[in-house]
Formats: sequence, C-alpha cells, structure tokens
Amino acid sequence: MTAVSGEQAQAGERMFRMPSCLLKLTRVVLSHKPWALFILIFVLVSFAYHKLYSSVWEDPKSRGLPYSLSAEISCAHYVPSSLNIAGEPSPSTANVFFVETSEQTSPSYLFSCSVESAARTHPASKVVVLMKGLAKENASIPKHWAFSLFSCFPNVEIQPLDLTELFSGTPLAQWYLQPQRQQEPHFLPVLSDACRIVLMWKFGGIYLDTDFIVLKNLQNLTNALGIQDDKELNGAFLSFKPKHKFIELCMQDFVQNYNGWIWGHQGPELLTRVFKQWCSLETIKSTRCKGVSALAPEVVYPIPWQDWKKLFEAVSALEFHKLLQNTYAVHIWNKLSHGTKLEIPSQALLAQLYSQFCPATYAKMKQDSEELSRSAV
Repeated sequence: MTAVSGEQAQAGERMFRMPSCLLKLTRVVLSHKPWALFILIFVLVSFAYHKLYSSVWEDPKSRGLPYSLSAEISCAHYVPSSLNIAGEPSPSTANVFFVETSEQTSPSYLFSCSVESAARTHPASKVVVLMKGLAKENASIPKHWAFSLFSCFPNVEIQPLDLTELFSGTPLAQWYLQPQRQQEPHFLPVLSDACRIVLMWKFGGIYLDTDFIVLKNLQNLTNALGIQDDKELNGAFLSFKPKHKFIELCMQDFVQNYNGWIWGHQGPELLTRVFKQWCSLETIKSTRCKGVSALAPEVVYPIPWQDWKKLFEAVSALEFHKLLQNTYAVHIWNKLSHGTKLEIPSQALLAQLYSQFCPATYAKMKQDSEELSRSAV
C-alpha cells in the first residue's frame, strides 16, 4: 500500500469536497460485509456525476459571462454558400460606413439588417462598422448574435470609433474637445452628424445611418445626398469623394454656425443651408449642381417621415414592387418607429424588406419570435 502524505490527503479532500455525511457512511460501510462496498461506490459515482452535471449546465450569468452560448450563428444556416459573397473587397471601390456614437454594443435587428443588406449589395466593397463602445482599451467584440452574423460576411469589418483621432486635423477637432458639449440635449445625434461629414472628408465613400435597408448597390451615386421632403435634405445617406469642397464647407458651417440646442440644426438643416448656398437656390429641388446631386426622395427616402407607419402596413407584391422600383435604399426612421411591434412573418412592408434584403437577420428574428411564442404557452 502506498503511503499518502497529509498534504495529499488535504488536496484530495478539497478536490472532492466530500460532505461529512459521506465520510460517516464510508466508515459504516467498511465495517460491514464487502457487498456493502457496492453501495458506497454507487453513492460516490452519483455524487461526482451530480457535481459534473451542475458545472456543465450552470447558468452562464452566474459565472459572470455577459452573453449566452446562443450568440453563436451558423454561417452555413443563415448565409448559404450559394450566395455570391465577396472573398476580398476590391481596393478600387469606396467603403460603406456605419457609425454607432453611443456606448451601445448590442446591435438591434434593424442595425443588423442595415449592415447585412449593405454587405450583400456591395460585395466588392468594404463595409466598415465603427463603434464608440469598442474604443476603450482592450475592448473586444462582444459575444452577440449580430457580430457572429457579421463575421459570415468577409467584407464586413467591426472597428473601434476613436473620436479624437477621427476629428484630428479638421475644423471639428477643437469643437469636440470642449467638455460642455456633452451636456447639450442632442449631443449624440450632433456627434453622429459630425462623424459622417468628417468620414466623407477624410476617406470618402458611402455613409449610411444604421436604420437603412439597402436594396441596390449605391456606388454609382457619387457626390450625392438625398432630399427627404420639399424643404430639407437629409444626411442619413451621403456619398462623396474624399476632400470634396462641398464637405469642406459643411465642416466650416458646422463650427461657424454651431447650435447644439436645436434638433437637426447640425444635420439636415446644415446640409440644406450649405446646398442652397452651393447652388444659389431659394428652395430645395432634385438637381445636380456644380458636381453635387440632390437625389429625389424616392431614391433613398421613399417613405416620408410623416408616413412612417406605412412601414408596418401590409402591401401586396405588386404594390411593393411599384413603391420601390426607383429606390436604392429605404430609411426606416427608427427614431419614430422603434417602439412599434412588427409581426414576423407578415405582409407588412418592413417585414418584406427584412425578408428579401437581410434574410439572415430575418431568419434570426423569426427564430426568436417562435421561441418567444413557445415560451408564452
């Protein structure tokens, strides 16, 4: 018989953490007939199995993990290989940019659909998602189903949004460094307005808000922005060559006529002011002036913001096609529509947009909806 030291015995005791009742049972069994050993072995095996089972199926939240294992997405299931998805984006095509200026790192269904639809319609372009919540030191991409889905598209990149670096070398650098700015009531929208014009100035390409569903490739809409109604342009979609004079004037106006206390003053109103000056216009109209195009509303804003509820109304396939035949992308007006329940599946205009242009996100929505229905029964 091999001798066991006191330290080894203590280690063994810690490993198994055997309760005192089992120790007493062991002494009793050993003092009786050998057949009783079978009982002891059975009890010990049952105890070990219980501990192992508990550790494997323990609630991940109790271990301090922020996300469950259900965050993993099967690319083969959600993004069929038959789709023509780019292996590598072409360096000659402009990037498509999305920006999240809050600390949020849990993309919504609409956010996911925006990125997915852009990735599918721009297979030769790099789709860059910039997130302020990832800019902290040692921040890694969270285990969230949307990021897992994005990884299925080789042309999608998730990057931290370093605002100080982004604004450096532009008229907005000093504006951003003023601490009182963050106390303004519309700071996050204003910050988003600032990011998009600086991105266009520095890098060029296409900028989209995270509440767009993209229907067609946008690369041929160069040096362009969209008309949202008969009074204003909107910057939810921008497409410009880098260092364009129009964008330079937008940055100058941003600082010189700054007012962060009025909603839209640094966004749609700024773009409208500068475009009117650029083209010497009194009113906004669809036109191309000095190399910059103001696109008709049906191109990227086919549903006016006043009619946003139409997104949740059922439409026939014929109506769907007729409504969107001249449309490149649909703005969903998330600020107004985000609290409205969308039935999945349904013939609602928005549900059909999800189904056709971001089918992987739609499949996830459908799965979650079915699971919610089962749990409610």
